[in-house]
Amino acid sequence: MGGTAGLARRLGTGDAVLIGLGSMVGAGVFSAFAPAAAAAGAWLLAGLGIAAVVAYANATASAQLAAQYPTSGGTYVYGRERLGPWWGFLAGWAFVVGKTASCAAMALTVAAYAVPPAWQRPVAVGTVLALTAVNLRGVTRTARLTRVVVGIALAALAAVVLAGLAGGDPSWARVTAGDASPGWAGVLQSAGLLFFAFAGYARIATMGEEVRDPARTIPRAIQAALGIAVVVYAVVGGTLLAVLGPGGTAATPAPLSALAEASGWGWVTPVVRVGAVAASLGALLALVAGVGRTTLAMAREGDLPRALAAVHPRFRVPHRAEVALGVVVAVLVATVDLRGAIGFSSFGVLVYYLVANLAALTQDRAHRRFPRALQVLGAAGCVVLAVTLPPAAVLGGAAVLAAGVAVRAVRLRADRAPQ
Repeated sequence: MGGTAGLARRLGTGDAVLIGLGSMVGAGVFSAFAPAAAAAGAWLLAGLGIAAVVAYANATASAQLAAQYPTSGGTYVYGRERLGPWWGFLAGWAFVVGKTASCAAMALTVAAYAVPPAWQRPVAVGTVLALTAVNLRGVTRTARLTRVVVGIALAALAAVVLAGLAGGDPSWARVTAGDASPGWAGVLQSAGLLFFAFAGYARIATMGEEVRDPARTIPRAIQAALGIAVVVYAVVGGTLLAVLGPGGTAATPAPLSALAEASGWGWVTPVVRVGAVAASLGALLALVAGVGRTTLAMAREGDLPRALAAVHPRFRVPHRAEVALGVVVAVLVATVDLRGAIGFSSFGVLVYYLVANLAALTQDRAHRRFPRALQVLGAAGCVVLAVTLPPAAVLGGAAVLAAGVAVRAVRLRADRAPQ
């Protein structure tokens, strides 16, 4: 069987929406609100709003490009086609780096909610390996399992919001309690951290070879998944502020567990734990597949080792790319912490969407579905949010991206050298 055989088109709009939700309504909603509240204080919802606006602008660029280029690889392909090979490489490398960090964050969140501290890293490693094996069995099974975990996560979020509003003595006065002037830097850092929880719709754009009628399905699925996620996050964020206040939300790494405890409804706390595990599993499941597809596209073009372009003859998945990803993520979860993984992931994904917006700006009228102003807004938003992330994330992310660019430059020079 050919190593670059095409993937099977099995998924409809509903499957694509659920896979996008599986990437978005994951660890972010359970872990990102605490550091975001610490940065923005009473202005947490402003940070959420900014993140949502930037995410929507980015989604329009992704949807518009996906309709013209219905193939695997997302902005890696769009950047190559619209801007040139170097831009495509930057987008693909940023996606692989950022989403690999996202995978580590998902696995660490699963372990944090599921087991005591002493067992968390071994369980996180085991989770990565198990879900890599699920993806290797084919995308149809991935879609079916994602339906289950997204349903569990949404049910848990509904339960904790209901408990908080009914039993937690909510007061909108708490929303404005504490420091009312965190400054724009704090609000923008909050938005950058919360962007981590929105970025999963990129997974849909990487599925161009696996959905039916991708020119229509991908744009619809991206917008639907993003719209649902915005509503869910706004309700959860508002409830946290109304019951815990900005200080209480920032004081704990698990604010939804604190919300459940504040409600006085004892049965809700274990429900939240189950929901956090299910949501994080759903996100990890979708992300492993998405990073694998981008790795496949980059390997086909020679930007990563060509051996990673192999597609399994039976299950029609990029099995070598996904196995390599599983190994790298397993190493990461054994060595990094959750907060660092979130910041690093946000930086890489914001660079990815910067390239997407720049690529969409070059499309002609025949392929344009949204105003150019949205892509200008998206590009500017990506730059601003990226540079206002925690300094360690900015410096570390920039260093890894620069290293990838340097390695590619050396390889290209070696290829041009006379033999």
